[in-house]
Amino acid sequence: MRLSHLFTKTSKTAPADEVSKNAQLLIRAGYVYKEMAGVYAYLPLGKRVLENIVQIIREEMNAVGGQEISLTALQGKDVWEASGRWSDDVMDVWFKTKLASGSDIGLAPTHEEPLTRLMKTYVSSYKDLPVYPYQFQIKFRNELRSKSGLMRGREFWMKDLYSFSRNQQEHDAFYEKITEAYHRVYERLGIGDITYKTFASGGSFAKYSHEFQTLSDVGEDIIYVHEGRKLAINEEVYTDEVLADLGVSKDELVEKKAVEVGNIFTLGTKFSDALDLSYTAEDGSKEKVFMGSYGIGPSRVMGLIAEHFADEKGLVWPEDIAPYRVYLVRIGGEKAVHEADALYETLTARGIDVLYDDRDERPGTKFADAELIGIPHRVTVSDRLIEQEQVEYTVRNTGDTTLLTVDELLGTLSKS
Repeated sequence: MRLSHLFTKTSKTAPADEVSKNAQLLIRAGYVYKEMAGVYAYLPLGKRVLENIVQIIREEMNAVGGQEISLTALQGKDVWEASGRWSDDVMDVWFKTKLASGSDIGLAPTHEEPLTRLMKTYVSSYKDLPVYPYQFQIKFRNELRSKSGLMRGREFWMKDLYSFSRNQQEHDAFYEKITEAYHRVYERLGIGDITYKTFASGGSFAKYSHEFQTLSDVGEDIIYVHEGRKLAINEEVYTDEVLADLGVSKDELVEKKAVEVGNIFTLGTKFSDALDLSYTAEDGSKEKVFMGSYGIGPSRVMGLIAEHFADEKGLVWPEDIAPYRVYLVRIGGEKAVHEADALYETLTARGIDVLYDDRDERPGTKFADAELIGIPHRVTVSDRLIEQEQVEYTVRNTGDTTLLTVDELLGTLSKS
């Protein structure tokens, strides 16, 4: 992509009512556009980051047997009344309206009920199980507060996977498998070393659910971390009973602020009971399907990473989710144009994604935009460096700068 072709522009300011650092930076750098509080449009650079996050999650969900689908956002009330969750007293984040016919309708905040009903069409025998459908979809939740940018939206992207198993034993085996898959996701996103499997309330479903919490000063949650065992306990269940269950003592735990970036729940037969999802077992008996739910918010993860890795100059994207790997800066006259164009073609031909700053702007403006946009590698071509048959190579997250030949640059980028 040539920067001169990109319709978005960087800005020195963000909307006056935007208080979150992640949204301020993402807006200024041209990644997102703020429609209203908690609602953001993804611009070309932001869409590429979001899709890179989605692809990492997709690969890991497919690796554990997930099958990708796409469910409807519009929901009639009948299926939700069957589970008791249509009432605002039970689930207070609904966006509801009416069809022209007068029928009540809502925008789905989650999808346990409609997917359970859908599976009744395809599950009737033990031979049909287990199955693990999942989706990436915009969810809608009428949050009272929405001041954390992409980390707490009223409209946001969610990966939700649901497991349908024959019994708890089969469910438990998958629960452990997807726990490992989540750890791989966060490792690939660049936050594995600061993300903890965290014991939380299981509500009416099980004794515990598990959250995945990433340490962050902007976190809204308090967790108690056991560094040695790489686990944590959410403040809401920080009791002597839980400590005893886990075999840890208070003096082994450290209080930290964190952001929830995923969760996994045992649902049991709550929804299969309510919607009569059953199967015929090998012995001919009728059994209810045993369910689980597993969520990761790609847009929330994007906001967290944007904020966590940022410095005083702007965004600093990890390698695997950056919109481009290289920010190519051209400085100088006709000779620089020729050499930078040639390098752009060379890098692109080798499969290296490049954002090429070919604008007629001052060097200071180009370097400031490079730092704000936060692409991992910056390469500068200038008249002076051409005479030395070198380019300037800068690593965004460290600021380290070296002079390299083009061959040395290609070797360096192939190793990174």
